[in-house]
Amino acid sequence: MEFKYDVIVIGAGHAGCEAAAAAANLGSKTCLITMDMNKIGQMSCNPAVGGIAKGQIVREIDALGGYMGLVTDRTAIQFRMLNRSKGPAMWSPRAQCDRGKFIWAWREVLENIPHLHIWQDTVEEVLVENGEVTGVVTCWGVTFHARCVVLTAGTFLNGLMHIGRKMLPGGRCAEPASYHLTESLTRHGLTAGRMKTGTPVRIDARSVRFDLMDIQDGENDFHRFSFISEPRPLRQLPCWTCFTNEEVHATLRGGLADSPLYNGQIQSIGPRYCPSIETKIVTFPDKPQHQLFLEPEGESTHELYLNGFSSSLPMEVQLEALKKIPCFRDVTLYRPGYAIEYDFFDPTQLRHTLESKLVRNLFLAGQVNGTTGYEEAGGQGIVAGINAHINCHGGAPFVLGRDEAYIGVLIDDLVTKGVDEPYRMFTSRAEYRILLRQDDADMRLTERSYRLGLAKQDRYDRLCSKRAEVERLIGFARQYSVKADRINDALENLGATRLTHGCKLIDLLARPQLNIGNLSPLIPAFREQVELVKEPKDETLEAAEVLIKYQGYIDRERGIADKIHRLEAIRIRGKFDYTQLQSLSTEARQKLVKIDPETLAQASRIPGVSPSDINVLLVLMGR
Repeated sequence: MEFKYDVIVIGAGHAGCEAAAAAANLGSKTCLITMDMNKIGQMSCNPAVGGIAKGQIVREIDALGGYMGLVTDRTAIQFRMLNRSKGPAMWSPRAQCDRGKFIWAWREVLENIPHLHIWQDTVEEVLVENGEVTGVVTCWGVTFHARCVVLTAGTFLNGLMHIGRKMLPGGRCAEPASYHLTESLTRHGLTAGRMKTGTPVRIDARSVRFDLMDIQDGENDFHRFSFISEPRPLRQLPCWTCFTNEEVHATLRGGLADSPLYNGQIQSIGPRYCPSIETKIVTFPDKPQHQLFLEPEGESTHELYLNGFSSSLPMEVQLEALKKIPCFRDVTLYRPGYAIEYDFFDPTQLRHTLESKLVRNLFLAGQVNGTTGYEEAGGQGIVAGINAHINCHGGAPFVLGRDEAYIGVLIDDLVTKGVDEPYRMFTSRAEYRILLRQDDADMRLTERSYRLGLAKQDRYDRLCSKRAEVERLIGFARQYSVKADRINDALENLGATRLTHGCKLIDLLARPQLNIGNLSPLIPAFREQVELVKEPKDETLEAAEVLIKYQGYIDRERGIADKIHRLEAIRIRGKFDYTQLQSLSTEARQKLVKIDPETLAQASRIPGVSPSDINVLLVLMGR
């Protein structure tokens, strides 16, 4: 067996799986090295995919030809579209998955990709010669040679778990940590830090009083994560909600002296937006209750996940507090919650391709870049895998703009601003979120991926068909005239204002009370057009309706994005010695030296670089 590859991917979590699949599907001879082949794509915390802004990232991964959406649809046991009460820019898909089936679905995908080999082992060292990656060495003493290496080690780098005052080394519960790998990179100049995350208790469903909880059913309409999935095959299950109370909070406060978060045991940075239950009661001491979500771990297991009760308090404190909630008064645990500390690398040391600025052909993706979440990891993974392949075989770097994808926002934020806490994606981080809707990720990204060679012909043909159908419907609505006397009674019944004179159909569809579903039965010619729509019919109709209703907002935001593109076109890397530009502020000089931005637009997003500093650079560029 010859251990020579184009691309080696270290770690088979969500970033590693997407990176390895992308590189191999593009034609690179790829090796995915994982500690445990039975934990490929393991969902370390909640077995759920998507959520606010995260769901958009999964749709983008799918549109690019990745697999997270497909695997999620195959293993989903509850699906919901969040934020339906808001505009489509905020709609976010989320699915609860069967944890075990998710792993095996990913493994089936990876084992059937040509050019991809899986090796079970632990990488201890990344080999670097003359500032360039040459391979890796594993704990079994095997040397792998590669032209590019993608590091996606998640929480395993010098991982340390905490339950109360008890500390155990590990990357996840019952799994060993990875040692020496961080040090093999820091000696080549990469800067590392420590972060912390946590996970809640796991509960036996047979010990829960479900009659004292509120049930939360899922949805089973046409919405899915992948643009090419079939309907969800697994049985759909409910979730449940309940609340903590003052007795629970008193019990938790009584254990704070033994909390590693508050006794000095944990020094690293934790996630602001997914706090532990003990952090919630300290941060919000006047809040009488906090909502909890009880969610199934699988289609045929009694194991349940208590969302909202992440904790690293002593096990007995966690159990005693839970028993103060009526539905958990007889609760039995499978395991307590715990916190974990791990190493990450400063992402400002990366280019937008996710290649290290310090070590050529070394790429980093996922939690090792200071992010949190499966979706953020998967988005980085597919970009790193694509660019690793490009570095091996040639081609222009693959970079997504902030107006093209949430993945573009994510990566630009990381490499431009860095992180001072685990980074989580929100819709508010995107200045062009009307352009980055979950419904049009395929319209935005599939053609780029197809030209690259990652999205396959069937996916591209499906996109072209959908685009043609959407354009046909919108064109008909723009041309077709509706007479007031023939529609007014129906409009009144639908709660819409009567017409004073005729108008185009597109103007009626723009009204909030009206849509394709309730208007098409009233207008025979329009109904005929709707009946002609090919599959995926519901998805196509929704895409057309969103464009009709929000076209003004979309056009306005596109105009703003196009103006910013002018700064994106002004390349400044290598053109200035910032230390010599005394007309810049001291902070701007320091930040520009550290980040070394590619373009003037990227420079404008660096914290500490002011508009006046940008004007100075514009003048020096002769603009």
